[in-house]
Amino acid sequence: MQRWNLLTKAIFRLKVTDNPAEFQALRRALKGRIGAVYTMGALHEGHLSLVSRARAENDAVVATLFVNPTQFAQNEDLSRYPRTLEHDLEAFERAGVSLLLTPTPETMYPSGYQTSITVEKVTQGLEGAHRPGHFVGVATVVAKLFNLTLPDRAYFGQKDAQQVVVVRQMARDLNFPLEIIVCPTVREADGLAMSSRNAFLTAPQRQAASVLYRGLQAAGEVYTRGERATARLIDAAYQVIAAEPLAEIDYIALNDPRTLAPIVEATDAPVLLSLVARIGTPRLLDNCLLPLELNNLQALTRLLGGT
Repeated sequence: MQRWNLLTKAIFRLKVTDNPAEFQALRRALKGRIGAVYTMGALHEGHLSLVSRARAENDAVVATLFVNPTQFAQNEDLSRYPRTLEHDLEAFERAGVSLLLTPTPETMYPSGYQTSITVEKVTQGLEGAHRPGHFVGVATVVAKLFNLTLPDRAYFGQKDAQQVVVVRQMARDLNFPLEIIVCPTVREADGLAMSSRNAFLTAPQRQAASVLYRGLQAAGEVYTRGERATARLIDAAYQVIAAEPLAEIDYIALNDPRTLAPIVEATDAPVLLSLVARIGTPRLLDNCLLPLELNNLQALTRLLGGT
């Protein structure tokens, strides 16, 4: 616990430990309904909106801060991922978190560790196709964190929609006794989805990055006018984003929000529009449900998170 000494004066209610066994003992002492929020740090208002919702719906909130190495490929940004520990501890304190776990890779994956979790169909497309092995790391660490935090409700953000669907499937398949709540994406004033990776954007790139949201809105407007053809909805977003010289599109896709099966035939059922574009170094993700009025907590939880 020595590494927290410099922060002792800033922390009055929040209990912090990097020891999973100690965390489990502290967690068992909490009474009532427990909400949990899982982060990799570099907190922003998107993370804190999850904490706020969890506080409103539970007797106490527990959180984790862990940059999970197993969900990063060798060519990805693990070493560069922003780490703002002191800021994050103060933010968790102000937000009203009761208990925080900040483990190290060595405590989460000790010598001899050899277990992983594979969720199959819902990981095969979208980010799963572009980041092989990513969702094995996600499913494994979230299962471990579920076991450590023992929440009644676990809170996730819409921005990582495929991750939520993967976690929902894993929780259902492995009989975790919890609810998964999906909170709407929190955005900057120009529509850019809040993300820790936004810190890597230069000023011109940051200005250009709002084009992702404009692309989603363009598709949403076409949908509202009655268009249901997959190619035309995708093209509405594509035309807007492709017009931005700094944006390099990885993919734009239309999927069933429950199964993530690609949408082939026109349908009036809700659909998930997902897109990823590289602007400079960062790959920026965004998505929305169509019709656009479904992008609220109740619909997102039912379509993406409900087990």
